[in-house]
Amino acid sequence: MPGAGTRPTSDRVREALFSRLEHQGIVVGANVLDLYAGSGAVGLEAASRGADKVTLVESSKDAVEVCRRNTVNLGFADQVRIVHAKAEQFVKQVSPEPWDLVLLDPPYDLDDTEVATVLAGLVPSLAAHAIVVVERSSRSPEPVWPAGLVPLGGRTYGETAVWFARARTPGED
Repeated sequence: MPGAGTRPTSDRVREALFSRLEHQGIVVGANVLDLYAGSGAVGLEAASRGADKVTLVESSKDAVEVCRRNTVNLGFADQVRIVHAKAEQFVKQVSPEPWDLVLLDPPYDLDDTEVATVLAGLVPSLAAHAIVVVERSSRSPEPVWPAGLVPLGGRTYGETAVWFARARTPGED
């Protein structure tokens, strides 16, 4: 286990999430960013379902080691990059390769304003067709989406809410 602050995504939520994403043709061939990666389970699931590249970003040193072990044990070392950084800092740099799919599973106690800041920081690095997924407590409000993202609604699975948005296309109001 990565540590006390890590809350793994349940199998039920992960299966529902990837069922939706695969149905929409989003995962295969995607460049995926998994922020607040924890053990890396969600990002590694994307790799197992055909994502070309996956970047796991995690601030906990112990969780980064778990990500490394899981990546190697599952045979994804060639397509998964692990970054030891805070999500807030990572998104300040524009990615040279735009993200097709971004998965955020911040700690439930992370302030909504901080989540909004990370979402806004992502916008310059999103591909034109990108999808952003935010996992929060079902008691949390819908994320505050920045101008560069169009909300697509969400689903609740017990204590977990999963919210979706897509990148706004140029000229879209």
